[in-house]
Amino acid sequence: MDWNTLEAQTRQAVLEVLEQAKLRDGDVFVIGCSTSEVGGEKIGSASSMDIAGAIYRGAQQVLQPRGIYLAAQCCEHLNRAIILEHEAAEAYDWEPVNVLPQPKAGGSFATTCWQNFTEPVAVEHIRAHAGMDIGSTLIGMHLREVAVPVRIAQKTIGEAPVVCARTRLKCIGGVRAHYQEDHL
Repeated sequence: MDWNTLEAQTRQAVLEVLEQAKLRDGDVFVIGCSTSEVGGEKIGSASSMDIAGAIYRGAQQVLQPRGIYLAAQCCEHLNRAIILEHEAAEAYDWEPVNVLPQPKAGGSFATTCWQNFTEPVAVEHIRAHAGMDIGSTLIGMHLREVAVPVRIAQKTIGEAPVVCARTRLKCIGGVRAHYQEDHL
């Protein structure tokens, strides 16, 4: 597996989502990632720290300079907890919990994020502004309420399918309501 290719595919996918999601400084971008699926194996069967590292680098090259927080979804063995920077958890009042992700309990991507973040914490629930699901990891529970599919040209990272979403504000009101077009 070519780590540079995985890094470039991830970078391209994140850029494409950001073009449509219009995220701002301080927003949260969640990634759920099966490194097994990226490597062409069944989810949960072939965790890879090398693959996770390439995906982490590709995502952070785009997110970090824009001030967007990366949040990593753990696998079901940690109840899909989220790993993110303490600063983000504090900004959104998300209560930290006590757990350390491992490649086989949390996943290689969450473990890589834990190892590379400045001050990592785990939390149980977030409401991210946008996200990317790499390999059918089901990130929907960690998005804000009104999720909108984002279609991108980068359909896979490695061998794993990529599904992306952004969120928008709820539209409330009746037939007389008017909406801010830039929030749809």
